[in-house]
Amino acid sequence: MGGRNDTEAGMAEQTNPGWLAVARLYHSYTTGFALTAVSRRGAREAAAVWFRVFRRQHLDMFLPGIEKLGISNLPDAVKAAQYHYLSNRAGGVSVEYMYESDRKAWVRFPPPRWIWNGTAMCGIPSEVSRAMLEGWYGHNGIALGNPRLGFVCTAQGVDGQHGLAGYFREYDHDLKDDERLRFSPGEEPPPFDEDTAPDFDRDAWPPARKAKAHRNYSMNFTKTVLAESAAEFGPTEAAQLGNLTGRLIGMQYFNETADMLGIEDDHPAAFGRYLTLMAEAQDDPVEIEEKGGAVHVRQSGWRLMRGCENISSSAFEAWNGLWQGALLAHNRFLALEVLQRMDYGDDCFEWRIRERGASKLG
Repeated sequence: MGGRNDTEAGMAEQTNPGWLAVARLYHSYTTGFALTAVSRRGAREAAAVWFRVFRRQHLDMFLPGIEKLGISNLPDAVKAAQYHYLSNRAGGVSVEYMYESDRKAWVRFPPPRWIWNGTAMCGIPSEVSRAMLEGWYGHNGIALGNPRLGFVCTAQGVDGQHGLAGYFREYDHDLKDDERLRFSPGEEPPPFDEDTAPDFDRDAWPPARKAKAHRNYSMNFTKTVLAESAAEFGPTEAAQLGNLTGRLIGMQYFNETADMLGIEDDHPAAFGRYLTLMAEAQDDPVEIEEKGGAVHVRQSGWRLMRGCENISSSAFEAWNGLWQGALLAHNRFLALEVLQRMDYGDDCFEWRIRERGASKLG
């Protein structure tokens, strides 16, 4: 990140370190699932699910976001570009905005790319990046009721160019379906001037609101991945791919997120504390209890999947992989057992954490 985004991430950390831990874990899960899909199912099928993820994000968030950001009175090309600039900045993403005219405005995501965290950039094929653009950017004109508005992509970071860049343009004629998203590599965006770029209304967006937006941005991506992977791959395959991703990401990022939360030892109670603090940071009611030589954690909400209807069982199987993987990094001699599941009709999620040689009774 750079400039004001560094400050905003710092606000998130100072306001509630749990929010930053949640954002980090879910951000990494989203990137990880893309890599799992590419490596296990291939570029074409990964692109198909990524199209669904970004189209769902678009349908759920684009028009409401325009209202929340207070930019609904702008020309459509400018409005679309400013939406992507401001909404991504709220999520901690490095992004640039360049106004050219009321009918042409640019956005650019310079390296390092948020969505393809770190070395993950090397594992993302061009098809997946194009599917993202088709799912969202190419549909903005339709959502705004303006058939003349399209997006021209001029660079893609995954192709070794200077980042993801392009412009929203309002043409003099209605666009056909295959004209709403075009590729024109080589066109250069104007320089970015942060001083003249739009910014958040400070009264409407105090630090706590921006900090929660940073957390919610990552949560919303993971929520959509869990839902749309089941729709694209079917629940069995989505559960397998999602759980594997969760285990890998949980293992890789446990130490970092545990440090954010002040988790120090490797006892069962410490991992119970980790689950509790992560649930609280997501605004989920949670209780922790030691009973029968084990630690029980009961979470009676699932804010992550709030608003989703007919949630597939694969969503829990995939999501629970995060905690299974985290436990492997915390202490591989402990067991994490699921006793109750809200997606099965229980009134909470309940996990039991115990030493693997201990009695299962209690």
